[in-house]
Amino acid sequence: MSGSAFILRDFRASDAAEVRRIIATVLGEYGLAPECGGVDADLEDIRGSYIARGGVFRIVEDGHGAIVGCGGLFPLDAEEAEIRKMYFLPTARGHGLGRQLLRELIEAARSGGYRRLVLETASVLKEAIALYRSFGFRPAMRRHLASRCDQAYALELGGAAMRSTGAPEDVRGH
Repeated sequence: MSGSAFILRDFRASDAAEVRRIIATVLGEYGLAPECGGVDADLEDIRGSYIARGGVFRIVEDGHGAIVGCGGLFPLDAEEAEIRKMYFLPTARGHGLGRQLLRELIEAARSGGYRRLVLETASVLKEAIALYRSFGFRPAMRRHLASRCDQAYALELGGAAMRSTGAPEDVRGH
């Protein structure tokens, strides 16, 4: 992570409202809408949806302690997990935070014994897609995409080396 102005840390219960605000803000920036009863229902109980199920939810703070980004590893089953809720406010973009957070989530998936990572995204999130692809995520088929998503990607973790290219370090969300 470049500079010491930002830190990545684990989610705390007191972060929940701010996480929901950040996600709604970034989605709005791209003309996408939150779905409180749908794909975003996991935000009502982040600890229960992620951590209690063996996943991870990370927070990005700026140098003043303000939350400026987040992202999670959501277990789907014993072999597959999903990258979810990776969003950054404009002040956090361009600092390599997306690359750092994605690297941490992939390592957490490997440590947790997952063999495959999946994610869903929207084509308007071009920087996020470039980041995912730079780590080796490839287009994948999913039975049901979230209503705001029109693309799905997967990364096989079964011993494949993680590839990192010079893709933009900026990510706005998935």
